[in-house]
Amino acid sequence: MVYNEMPEEGELVVATVKQVKNFGVVVELDEYPDLEGFLHIAEVASGWVKYIRDHVREGQKIVCKVLGVDDRKRYKSVDLSLKAVNAHQKREKIQQWKGEQKARKLVGMLCEQMGSDFKKGMADFGYQLIQEYGSLYAAMEACAISELSLEEAGFAGEWVNEFIKISKDNITPPYVEINGVLELTSPEPRGMQDIKGSLEITEKIGNQYDDVKLKIYYLGAPKYRLILEAPNYKVAEEILKEAAQGAVDHLIDLDGDGKFIRKA
Repeated sequence: MVYNEMPEEGELVVATVKQVKNFGVVVELDEYPDLEGFLHIAEVASGWVKYIRDHVREGQKIVCKVLGVDDRKRYKSVDLSLKAVNAHQKREKIQQWKGEQKARKLVGMLCEQMGSDFKKGMADFGYQLIQEYGSLYAAMEACAISELSLEEAGFAGEWVNEFIKISKDNITPPYVEINGVLELTSPEPRGMQDIKGSLEITEKIGNQYDDVKLKIYYLGAPKYRLILEAPNYKVAEEILKEAAQGAVDHLIDLDGDGKFIRKA
C-alpha cells in the first residue's frame, strides 16, 4: 500500500468503476485520492469485447495493472489494464487493500484516543511505519507477532505502547505452514523406545517458541510427517530443520539412523 501522489508503472491498484463508455472505462483509484484512471476497451478482457458492460459496471471494485502514468499534463492520466491481472493477483491485492483499510481505521481510532487526528498521526509515525514495514497493516502484523518489533526497528514515543495494544487486540498474526517427512530406524532391541525419545526431542524443539507450532503424524514405519506453523517461511525453515536434525542426531548417538526429507 502506497501513499504517493501517483502510482508507478507495473503497480497493481484497486479502482472503482466510475463511468462505462463505448470505448473504455473511467475509474477512481481508491488508494490515490482525487485521481482517476482510464481503461481502454482493448485492456478490459482478452479477445474481442463486444459489450464492455458484460465485463464491468458502474460502482464495481476492480484490480488493474498500471500501464503508464503521465503527470506532466494539467489533468494527470493513468492508463490501466484489467486483462493483465490474473485471479491470484486480484485476490492478493484485494486482501492487501482490505487489510490496509482496516489498519487505517485502527490508526484513526488510536489517534482519537490520544486526542489527535489521523492526519497528524500519519505525520508523527504513520509514514515512518510504512517506510519501515511497507504498509500500516504489515506494521500491525509485526506488533501482533512480537511486542518488541517497534523497539527493534528503532521506534519510540508515547504512541508505541498504544499501537502495540491495538494491534494485538485486532490483528490476527499471519502464519505459514511447511512440512517434511522424518525417517527414523533402529536395529537395537530398544529401537522403538529410542525412536519415541527422538520424536519427543523433535516436538520439544519445535514447540519451544510461543508463535511456532509443530505437529507430528505417524505415516507408517519408519516415516513420520512433521507439520510446522510459524510467522514466516524463514523462521519456519530454520526451526523445522533444527527439530528434525535433533531427532536424527539423538538416534544416531543410540546406534540408530535417520534422515529428513523436506516437502515443498
